[in-house]
Amino acid sequence: MTGSIIFDPLLGWVPGWVALVVAALFIGVAIWRGLAGWWLRGLAALVLLVALFNPSLQQEDRAPLSDIVILVVDESASQRIADRPAQVARAVAAIEAEVAGLADTELRVVPLGDGEGDQGTLLMSALSEAMADEPRARLAGAILLSDGQLHDVERAPDLPAPLHLLLSGQSGDWDRRLIIANAPAFAILGEPVTLALRIEDQGDVPAGLGASADLKIAVDGGAPETFRVPVGQDLELPVTLPHGGMNVIQFFLDEAEGELTDRNNTAVVQINGVRDRLSVLLVSGEPHPGERTWRNLLKSDSSVDLVHFTILRPPEKQDGVPVNELSLIAFPTRELFIDKIDEFDLIIFDRYKRRGILPSLYLDNVRKYVEGGGAVLVAAGPDFAQASSLFRSPLAEILPAAPTSRVIEEGFLPEITDLGQRHPVTEGLENFAPEGADGPGWGRWFRLIELEQTSGTTVMSGIDGRPLLVLDRVGEGRIALLASDHAWLWSRGFEGGGPQLELLRRLAHWMMKEPELEEEALSASAEGQTMTIIRRSLGDNPGEVELTGPDGSVMMVPLQETRPGRFEAVVEGPEIGLYRLKEGDEKAVIALGPSAPREFEQTIASAELLTPAVEATRGGVMRIEDGLPDLRQVRAGRPAAGRGWLGITPRQAYLTADVTVVPLVQAWLFLLLASLLIIGAWLREGRR
Repeated sequence: MTGSIIFDPLLGWVPGWVALVVAALFIGVAIWRGLAGWWLRGLAALVLLVALFNPSLQQEDRAPLSDIVILVVDESASQRIADRPAQVARAVAAIEAEVAGLADTELRVVPLGDGEGDQGTLLMSALSEAMADEPRARLAGAILLSDGQLHDVERAPDLPAPLHLLLSGQSGDWDRRLIIANAPAFAILGEPVTLALRIEDQGDVPAGLGASADLKIAVDGGAPETFRVPVGQDLELPVTLPHGGMNVIQFFLDEAEGELTDRNNTAVVQINGVRDRLSVLLVSGEPHPGERTWRNLLKSDSSVDLVHFTILRPPEKQDGVPVNELSLIAFPTRELFIDKIDEFDLIIFDRYKRRGILPSLYLDNVRKYVEGGGAVLVAAGPDFAQASSLFRSPLAEILPAAPTSRVIEEGFLPEITDLGQRHPVTEGLENFAPEGADGPGWGRWFRLIELEQTSGTTVMSGIDGRPLLVLDRVGEGRIALLASDHAWLWSRGFEGGGPQLELLRRLAHWMMKEPELEEEALSASAEGQTMTIIRRSLGDNPGEVELTGPDGSVMMVPLQETRPGRFEAVVEGPEIGLYRLKEGDEKAVIALGPSAPREFEQTIASAELLTPAVEATRGGVMRIEDGLPDLRQVRAGRPAAGRGWLGITPRQAYLTADVTVVPLVQAWLFLLLASLLIIGAWLREGRR
C-alpha cells in the first residue's frame, strides 16, 4: 500500500486559477487601502482556494511483479558440431539454476533453429520477437547462448537492460572450407566455362598443416578426379559440360585431422547445358511445295544455322545450256559430306533420291555419321518407293522401315499411336493444333508411302494404322523416317492446319538428345528440400526408384503415373547434399539445398559481430569453456559484467490492483475556518 497527495479541483483547473487571481487582486486592494485585517482576509482567501483545489490522499494497492530474463539458445546447424551441443546443455542448466536462486525473477528460454531456406542464424530476430511477447518494464536482462555467427545483427533491438553473450566453442578450433566464388547457371555445350573457387583455413590453424590440399571433382555422381591445389588462393577452373540439360558438378575435400567439421568441405554446382545454335543441313530433291515450307520453318528460327543443298537441274536434263553458264561456283559436296559432316547437328533429306550427284561413298559417310552420334530425318516422297530410293543406298542399314513400293494417295488424318501418346516427341501434340482444325486437331494429308517397319518405334500412323513417323536409335545416333511429303499442308493452314512447327522442334531436340525429350529417362527437380522425381518410360509400370542420400542411407520411392509415359513422386529430403537416383538402367543425381550452406560459411566461434550491441548495454561476453558465470543484481547504469559474473537490473515493476482517493480535509471544516477568519478580520477592522 502506497500513498500520495494529489489535487482534484472541484471546478476544474481553469476556474481555480481564475479564483486565485481574483483573490490576489482583493488582497492587493486591501493592502493598498491600509485595512488592518488584510492578512486575515488573505488567510480566508487562501483557505477557500485550498478548498477549491480539493487536496486529496491517493492510496494505491500495488502487487509487485517479478523481473524477466530472456535466454536465447542458438540451436542452428553450426551449433551442432563438435562438443557444442554438450556445452549448450550445460550452460542452459546453469542459467536456469542461477535465475531460480534470484528472488522474484523468471527465465524465458527461447530456442532458435535454422532459418527457413538458407537464411542462416536469425539471432536478433528471435530476441526481438521474445521481447515483443513480454512487458518492457519487467525486462531485467537478456542472454544470448551462441557461437556468435549470426546473419541479422542489423536487427538488434533497443534493450532497456543488459545484454550478455555466452560463447560456445573452443579457443583452439580451426576449420577448412571450400568456397565457390562464381558459378554460372547456364553454359553453352562445347565451350569451356570458368568456375572460381577457393580453399580457405579459419581459426587456430595448426603449424605445418601444408599449403596445398587434394581437391576431388565428380560430374553427375561419377568417379571423382583428384587435383592438388594451393590453399588460400583464388583458383579458376575451366569446365566443359559433357551433355545438355542439368549437369551436377560436385567438389569435395577430404577431412583434415583436427578440423572442426567437414560439412563445408563439399560444394555442389548445377549448370544447365544449352546449345548455342543448331546446325542443320537440308538436302532437297526435286522441287515441290513442301521444300519452301521446310526452308521457311528452319530459317525462321534464329537459333538454327541452315545449309540448304538442293538439286535444281538433274544431270539427265539436257537443254543445250552451256555448263559454264549454269553456275558461278560449284557446290562443295565433298566438303559438306566428307570433311565437315560432323559439324552438323541434324541432316534432313527432303524427297531426295539417288541421281548420281551424291555418290554412295558420301551416303555411306552419312551412315557412319549417324552411328557415331549424328541425327538424320528422312521426309519421304514418292521417290522413296522407287528404284532410286535412298533405301537402295548405304542408308538402308540404319533406316527403321522399308518401302513396299506402294504409294497411297488418298486423304487421311495423321494419328498418334498408343505408343506415341507416351513418347515425348508426340505426347500431347494435339494441344498445339490450331483452333478450328478438324478431327484430332489438324487437317488431312493426301499421300502415304507404305512401309514395313523393321526396327524403332512408330509414334504416328496413317491409313489403316500404317506407319507414318518411325523413330529409332542407331549406334550413338538417331534417325527418323516420315512416310509422307504432305506435312507442308499443315503449315499452309489446309483444313485448319496442324502443329508442324512443334513436331519439327520436338524431333530436332529428340535427335539432339535433349534430356527433357528422352523417352526413357530419370530426372529430378528441387524446390528447397522438396524433391520431385520424374520417370519417363514407354513401358506401363516402371519399378520403384532407389534413392541414396548424402549420408549413404537408401530408401525405395514408389512412382505414380500422372499422364501417359510420365511417372512422378514427391520426396522431402531430410538434409542438404547430393542425392543419387536409380531405376533399372536409368540414373540421375540432384543436389538439395545451397551449394555452400550459409550456416557453415563461418564456423569458428567469435564475439566480433555481437560486441557492439553487448557493450552498448554495459553487458559482458564470456566463453563457456572458461566456466559458467554467476548472475547478480545490479542497479541501472552500473557495469553489468565482471570477472566470473553477469548482472541483471531489477526493474521493480508492479501491478496496481486498486486506487482510493480520500479528501485531506472535509469541506465543512474549510468553510468554518474561512468564516472565522473573515469574522476576525471584520472585528479587527471594526475596533480600529
